[in-house]
Amino acid sequence: MALQRPKGTQDHLPDGSSGSHSKAARSDTRAEAFAHVTETARRILTRGGARLIQTPIFEEADLVRRGVGGSTDIVRKEMFTVHYFGDHGGFILRPEGTAGIVRAYLENGLKQWPSPLKLWTHGPMFRAENVQKGRLRQFHQVDYEVIGVADALIDAEAIALMVEVVQTLGLKGARVKLGSIGDPADRETYNGYLRETFTPHFERLSDDSKDRLERNPMRILDSKSQTDQALIAELGVRPMLDFLGEAAAGHFTQVRGYLDAWGVGYDLDPSIVRGLDYYRRTAWELHHEGVGAKSALGGGGRYDGLSAELGGPEIPAVGWAFGIERLLIALDAEGIELPQQAGPLLFIAALDPEHTGLAAQIALQVRAVASAEFAYRALKPGNVFKEAERRRATYAALIGSEEAASGSVTLKHLQNGTQHHVNVNDLNAFLLEPS
Repeated sequence: MALQRPKGTQDHLPDGSSGSHSKAARSDTRAEAFAHVTETARRILTRGGARLIQTPIFEEADLVRRGVGGSTDIVRKEMFTVHYFGDHGGFILRPEGTAGIVRAYLENGLKQWPSPLKLWTHGPMFRAENVQKGRLRQFHQVDYEVIGVADALIDAEAIALMVEVVQTLGLKGARVKLGSIGDPADRETYNGYLRETFTPHFERLSDDSKDRLERNPMRILDSKSQTDQALIAELGVRPMLDFLGEAAAGHFTQVRGYLDAWGVGYDLDPSIVRGLDYYRRTAWELHHEGVGAKSALGGGGRYDGLSAELGGPEIPAVGWAFGIERLLIALDAEGIELPQQAGPLLFIAALDPEHTGLAAQIALQVRAVASAEFAYRALKPGNVFKEAERRRATYAALIGSEEAASGSVTLKHLQNGTQHHVNVNDLNAFLLEPS
């Protein structure tokens, strides 16, 4: 039986020693690219006051069903459920990060922290969906949540931070699509309008949309069925924005005002919907044409009712997430080269077996200030330089009998070819000098 990873997953491999930047190599050597994305997000979000939180990759099934929504495709079709001996109902591999973060916030008394509490995380998520370009069964997200304040300024800052992360990575073609889903009363009015509009055409709806018509009619607007979308266009279905109440409309105007003042670009998109009752007001998506027809990199919104849905008090909150795999596709589409892991500053080798321990000792000394690797067996001089180049080292160092006796190394800069004899006691300082 051939060894292969499970369908819908990826191996995140170390960068190749050849330093190849071909498309194939970028596709196969993603570990450093992933690290670069998460490190960029960490730097920007922590500067904005966010604190790192990590929650389990599986949660109680009931929490996920309530947090994601029992009527959504995620819960009905795409969840991985974990059972074990003596199980009392099962666990679910997390399909998204927000429910677990809110659970951790409530369970651990984080309400006592200064408000708003800004949190961020990154890690794997799981959905049992059909595998497509940028859509995997184990995928990875960067997630940002702000809990405790309902002000429109929080929403605008969250959007601005999301844009800043992807722009700092070099992405130029990403665009925010911004909308509002109003307050619960606004959505109740809108759902009534949708039922009234679609009921006379019930038989023309897809099976999924027939099921949604009574329970969750707003999700019809988000249908993947071309037949549904054609019907929506034919009927001229009015958008949610037409049904915003005074408070929600005022909130949306404020969010847009902040973004306009800060120069954060966005496209007004009346078609954005969220089907769950705990969502409120601001909703947005981040799109890039480079990832294909389904161009969303991620999205976000306000979810003031989620805490109460999970059994806690009603606490205002807003957040977003983007998929790292999809972001990497967009970066590749723009030809953006992400940094590869640098080789060691020094590669050192002994020319005879009796000095291999000394080579290791010097490498350990250098590691106090820089990266260093050493050969675990004696090498001929020519092989030392070849091995150092394979590892993309900056310097290669040789230790023979003469060097060992004098307490020095023979050092060669592999880019410019200059060669030096350096005392071991001076080696760290020498390596840190500009070359």
